[in-house]
Parts: sequence; structure tokens; C-alpha cells
Amino acid sequence: MSFSPITGQAATAIHTPADGLDQGEFDLPVPDGTIKAYYAAPSVGANFPVILVIQEIFGVHEHIRDVCRRFAKEGYLAVSAELYQRQGDASEYTDIASLIAKLVSKVPDDQVMADLDACVRWAATRGANVARLGVTGFCWGGRQVWLYAAHNPACKAAVAWYGKLAAGHGPLQKHHPVEIAGSIHAPLLGLYGGKDTSIPQEDVRRVEGILAHGNEAARASKIVVYPQSGHAFYADYRPSYHADDAKDGWKRTLDWFHKYLA
Repeated sequence: MSFSPITGQAATAIHTPADGLDQGEFDLPVPDGTIKAYYAAPSVGANFPVILVIQEIFGVHEHIRDVCRRFAKEGYLAVSAELYQRQGDASEYTDIASLIAKLVSKVPDDQVMADLDACVRWAATRGANVARLGVTGFCWGGRQVWLYAAHNPACKAAVAWYGKLAAGHGPLQKHHPVEIAGSIHAPLLGLYGGKDTSIPQEDVRRVEGILAHGNEAARASKIVVYPQSGHAFYADYRPSYHADDAKDGWKRTLDWFHKYLA
């Protein structure tokens, strides 16, 4: 089948039904107005732990919304904000190079951190337990997970899926995991593909060394490398999807959050 990584949909794409959930799009209050966001949570109960789900480079599309529903099925309130909205709409781009040059490179990390903090404030207004706060993200969002784990002392657990470790996508992205890994506030699980040409294994080994000599949360962190997977192995709507490694990574993710957010 023909496939676009931005607009396409693969036959392997997983759909998590919304039955038993409260879910949907909403306007998230942020310091300079509102941005679009999506949430999912169990429809019965309260005081749910919170998972911030940080988008891939392609924005908050159906796969990211589905991941939110997957967490909601596990008893979390999951929320994902459109972190590019001020700069543009990722869905309007048809190739990754243009998307990065014209949109992603213009998104400053400080803006992203502030918007993620806004997600936490919003979750508190929904009665969620923001003292049990976790963060996860994929691709572009995987790098942001590291930054948020260093940014917010209230964050208790983090899972980064194949985010860049020693670089960003432009000059506005000034700090990188290799610089802050030793001083993160939350134990972080990093999930990486051994065949990922965009993230050298040398960077992975370097970060492992930094974690081993870092603070308590850094030393509690763990990096897992899947030798047969490349980039985006959890993205079930893309040809890069590796079902076995995706399943294992998801189980590790749930176990990680259960351990630190229980």
C-alpha cells in the first residue's frame, strides 16, 4: 500500500475504543491564551494519576490520541497538547524535511515546558492526582521527556521513546539530554532502537554513563535498546512498527509507571 508518514494510515494501526472513557478535544489554558489538546480518562472514579503524552514530530494525530486512550484504559488521566499550534499545523506538511525546517525548528523548548505545566494545572482542575505525575513521549516528544523530567520537580516517572539525545531540530532547542541526564527529578526509562540511524548508539552509551554517575533519580533510570528495531518502532501506523518490541516496550512502560506512580 502507498504510505505517507504524515498523512497515511497503515493496516497495522491499532484502534482503542472509547467505551468506558471520558475523552475528547478541549481548549487548554496557557499563559498567552489557549491551545488545542486531547485527554482521556476512565469515566468512573476519581483521583487518577496523570500521564503527559508528548506528541511525535507529526503533532497530536490519531495515533497519539489512541495512546492517551490506552493509558486511560489502565486507570490514568492522559493528556496531550498541540505543542506546535502557535507556529503552525503539522498536518499541512507533506514531507518531513519541510515540516522540520518550517515548523518544528521554530518551537522553543521553554514554550513546550510551559505548555506541559499547563497540562498539569488543567488535570488538577479535573480532580486528577497531580502528585502522581508521569510523562512519556515519542520521537520529537521523546527528547522533550528528558527535558521535562529535569524541569519539573513534581514529575515522578518518565518514559522516553527514541528521542534524540545529543541534538534537537534547530537553534531554539538549546539543551539536550546528554547535558541534563544526571540531574533529572524523575527516574526515566529510555526505549531505543539499535538500528535507529537518527540516534547513534554512541549517544545512548554516553547517556547511560551520565545516568550511572548522576543523582538518585538518574541512577534509578534505565535504558533499553531493541537490537532489531529502528526509529519509531512503537508507531503502529507506520512501516517502522515492530510489533514484538512495541509490545515489550508498552509493558515496560506500564510497569515503570505502576512502580513510581502507585
